[in-house]
This record gives sequence, C-alpha cells and structure tokens, in this order.
Amino acid sequence: MARIVAIDYGIKRTGLAVTDPLQIIATALDTVPTAELLDYLKKYTEKEKEKVEQFVVGYPRNMDNTPSEAASHIDTFLKQLQESFPDIAISLEDERFTSKIAFQTMIDAGVKKMARRNKATVDKISAVIILQSFMERRNQLKIKNRIVSRF
Repeated sequence: MARIVAIDYGIKRTGLAVTDPLQIIATALDTVPTAELLDYLKKYTEKEKEKVEQFVVGYPRNMDNTPSEAASHIDTFLKQLQESFPDIAISLEDERFTSKIAFQTMIDAGVKKMARRNKATVDKISAVIILQSFMERRNQLKIKNRIVSRF
C-alpha cells in the first residue's frame, strides 16, 4: 500500500502528517512554509520509498457547516495541488477544532508552556488529527459496507 499525506494548510505555514505504508498509524511529518509547500510535496512524492496514493486536506467549516472565510485560500491551494499531482486522489476532512484539540493534546502530554508556543508543533499535531479522523471515518465506512453486503 502507499501512504496518505494530510495537509493542515495555513497562510504562513502548513503542517503535514503521513501514514505508515499499511495506513494504520498517522505520524507528524513536518511543518513547512506554505510558499514552499508544493515543492516540498513534489520532493517527498518523488522518493521511491514514499509512494503517496492520497492527500487529505483539512477544510475549515463554520458551525453551520458552511465553508469558513479561510476556505477560499484552501480552494486556491486545492486547484494548485490537483494540477501538480493529477494522479493522486485528494479528499477533504473537516478541520474544525483541530488546533484546539492539538493544543489540549500538548497540555495533556505535559509539554511545557514555552514549547506549546511553537505554532509549528501545533500545525503538525493538527495534521495528525486530520489524518487520524479521516482514517477512522474511512474504516467505519468499510465496516458498514461489509455488514450491509452480508444481508
């Protein structure tokens, strides 16, 4: 199997996470300046051992499920991503509250206050949360489909 890469897109910097080749575990990959993101992804996907079959992009939504103001930036990026990687599938994952969850995760893990101020770390953890959420939802759909197909 190939890997799935999650993208927590930001105007200044972007957090990235990746699955293992069996798509079981989501792990923080990196935080890169957004201006360098497509070049970073091109280099990453060109590595022979890093086959990527899908990108999962965090998509910001309001509480009423409408796209947030930041969604226009994501939409522009999605077009660029599709043009740069036409053979790699792209999925969207709701990213509401991921930054808050990431920050709380750091507190729960005992990360010191000064280290929690590093927004690059929050971005990476947010990308992991987006990827983990995507994988859990995908696995639940697979289970439901198996149950339905039995009947």
